[in-house]
Amino acid sequence: MACNAAELLPLLGGSANATAAANYLCNRFTTVAYAVDTTYLLFSTYLVFAMQLGFAMLCAGLFLYQWAFAIAAAGITSGSIAERTKFVAYLIYSSFLTGFVYPVVSHWFWSADGWASPFNADNLLFGTGAIDFAGSGVVHMVGGVAGLWGAFIEGPRIGRFDRNGRSAVLRGHSGSLVVLGTFLLWFGWYGFNAGSFLTILKPYGEPGGFYGQWSAVGRTAVTTTLAGSTAALTTLFGKRMLVGHWNVIDVCNGLLGGFAAITSGCSVVEPWAAIICGFVAAWVLIGFNKLAEKVKYDDPLEAAQLHAGCGMWGLIFTGLFATKKFVQEVYGSDRTHYGLFMGGGGRLLGAQIIQILVIFGWVSALMGPLFFILKQLGLLRISSKDEMAGMDLTKHGGFAYMYYDEDDPSQKPAFAMTRVEPGSMTPDGRQANV
Repeated sequence: MACNAAELLPLLGGSANATAAANYLCNRFTTVAYAVDTTYLLFSTYLVFAMQLGFAMLCAGLFLYQWAFAIAAAGITSGSIAERTKFVAYLIYSSFLTGFVYPVVSHWFWSADGWASPFNADNLLFGTGAIDFAGSGVVHMVGGVAGLWGAFIEGPRIGRFDRNGRSAVLRGHSGSLVVLGTFLLWFGWYGFNAGSFLTILKPYGEPGGFYGQWSAVGRTAVTTTLAGSTAALTTLFGKRMLVGHWNVIDVCNGLLGGFAAITSGCSVVEPWAAIICGFVAAWVLIGFNKLAEKVKYDDPLEAAQLHAGCGMWGLIFTGLFATKKFVQEVYGSDRTHYGLFMGGGGRLLGAQIIQILVIFGWVSALMGPLFFILKQLGLLRISSKDEMAGMDLTKHGGFAYMYYDEDDPSQKPAFAMTRVEPGSMTPDGRQANV
């Protein structure tokens, strides 16, 4: 918020000492403003980084700021290829994705000189640029499309489809971990979306008012919450109608699908529009999951359907519902193109569609061949024997969970394999092991 020494001077008496005091106060205020903005950005970074714990729990149950976003994209991909992928493949693909694929996309759409960036004042795509405020395309589509190719080239898990091609449900280890991971992601998403403003002490309009970027930050938190919650409830009742039972795992994925969709337009849409976003996102996820079953595509965490599918819907949603007032506040008062349904014409929607096509093409052109090469070199998928026994034991030297199936001796720890028969004694009177 701006501080003007000339405005303070009359309040301090107008003397020479008053002039010095006014300048001192304004300088101090500027320093505080920088400190607040920096603290806000760092706190948002911490929230986004904390999302990695959520991704980890979700999977187990089933630079600096941009660096944290890049990690999120790689984490999304890991969900698609879980339970059958060699650890070395994770190291290779995640390094390639975060070091080359993601940075190019983020430059295109977020950098001041990116060819499709709304911040490129010299050469705006269709006169508007593509609006992807916090990354429905840049983060979620990138990770989801990469996961799509990884899972497609790797093939389904053993037992995911029977001999007749019918889908078989492979249950996760812990619904509790899934729920906990989902809530951690929900918490981190406020840093993901609201934190993407980068600063908070920026007034809209005349200095000294009560409306500014802090208001937009609050509104963004509201739209994020509404979209996710609506998607969760829609998934809950939608799956109840389709399959006849309530499923908490489906609700968790629906919630995340709503978040992935609203991430693009969270700062430029009205709260009521966020409800529409979440409602449609739930059905997009349900529809893509049905399609995945029909084509025998296996994604253990529904990562491609959720992040790529709902991310695409989020970009289209922004092109339809972005409001003029919010677009001008966030991207500049000279903007004349906004959502099609809000009276802003079709240019923004056209830019959003271009973003979808470009991201899908770029990620496919690089990640598809990478996964194919890894497969040809024998670096992608573990053996059938190791997959059936479980990677925790065969590849990582132990059990990830302390429980085991008492009816399956092959799953028992070594100390549990020795049986002691009562009544069998050695000559010296000790009990013998049989």
